[in-house]
Amino acid sequence: MAAPAAVELTTYISTRLNDYDSESDTSGSKGDVVVIGDRSGTTSEQRPLIRATTTTSDSFGGCELNDFEDAAFSRVIREAERAIDSGILPQIIYQGSSGSYFVKNPERDTIGVFKPKNEEPYGQLNPKWTKWLHKICCPCCFGRSCLIPNQGYMSEAGASLVDQKLGLNIVPKTKIVYLAADTFNYTFQDRCAMRMRRFATEQWPDSVGKRVNAGLPKKVGSFQTFVKGHRDAEEVLREISSDPLPPHLQKELQLQFEKLVVLDYIIRNTDRGNDNWLVKYQRPQTEVDTTDTGDGDNQWTLVNSSKSQGSIQIAAIDNGLAFPFKHPDSWRTYPFYWAWLPMAEEVFSKETCDLVKPKLERPGFLESIQDELFDLFSKDRGFDRGMFYRQMAVLKGQVLNLLQAFENGYTPQQLVQMPPIMVERIRTSKRGKFINRLRVRKNAPFFSWC
Repeated sequence: MAAPAAVELTTYISTRLNDYDSESDTSGSKGDVVVIGDRSGTTSEQRPLIRATTTTSDSFGGCELNDFEDAAFSRVIREAERAIDSGILPQIIYQGSSGSYFVKNPERDTIGVFKPKNEEPYGQLNPKWTKWLHKICCPCCFGRSCLIPNQGYMSEAGASLVDQKLGLNIVPKTKIVYLAADTFNYTFQDRCAMRMRRFATEQWPDSVGKRVNAGLPKKVGSFQTFVKGHRDAEEVLREISSDPLPPHLQKELQLQFEKLVVLDYIIRNTDRGNDNWLVKYQRPQTEVDTTDTGDGDNQWTLVNSSKSQGSIQIAAIDNGLAFPFKHPDSWRTYPFYWAWLPMAEEVFSKETCDLVKPKLERPGFLESIQDELFDLFSKDRGFDRGMFYRQMAVLKGQVLNLLQAFENGYTPQQLVQMPPIMVERIRTSKRGKFINRLRVRKNAPFFSWC
């Protein structure tokens, strides 16, 4: 079916923009807002987002390091810290283009994945040589022009926040954490300073030892809880293509897939292939229990059979390349690769619409997401207010398209063909009210298939 034309958006979006305008009148808690699209001043792309070293004195908004309101998540982090102190160090994940690590508990079970900020694909301490070679040999294609560089860890945590706000529950819980371990990639200066501090604390434990931390500096990054029993989606999809699912599991997979579509589309994930989302599939099984009664010729065998219905569940991992500040408009489109799956040809189900649509239409809901993302993203040293509101302009435009897709009965495949739009939040005057302005992307990327 042909892509929905931009003209079809006019009537629908005009009413939605009025709703946004009414919300904007009462949501000025973040102070003055920079006009989206204003190129004046210094942006986060024009200054380094990573300083040379990260010390243990870093804190998040004045709070203690690794202090969370979520008691369950706090217990996981405490277990990780105890394991590191006892010599059970995180193990590097050799797949991927960044420094990411499997974190274990004192029982040596994997409990999470830690991705330090300065070891991201374009970070200063990325241990993978492929991105360094990319930067040296092909600097013109280095990075993604639509993303703020070196903020993948914030994107990971932001995707988890949006997932929880929408009630999708497909992203493993992810938060910003500080950890230090010898297996992380540190500079030579950091390791030399650590040895000098350790020597000093051993020589003068009663004086220097009480005031100096002898360990390596803690790194800030995203910590995502580990999901057990999951496999790459590409592997599971090949399996069920040859051995189809029972009807009830096929319906459940479709609902889970639609949640993935909603999340990826709203945060505009630019890196969603079939190798970075996981599926946990438990086949239906029939269990037979036999019991012998009596003896001799009067012996009877009682057979009790119970059938397990099986289960299937999706986990959306690797969300570090989301929340762009503009739609891709240079070389690549960064498409959603799930759009080519057969499940993307099915119309959004009533269950998905009933779960997501009332929340997105609720007055003030998008503003609450924006405020929470502001509180999260502003903790980064290179945070730029103007760039943040451009990110939110893309997010709100994606929400408008998604709501119209629900109204018109579109499929996920049709959804991704809708014209990309942005909802810019601007001020009419210095003391005037905020208004929202719609802008449709004019320039299409050179390559439309990658």
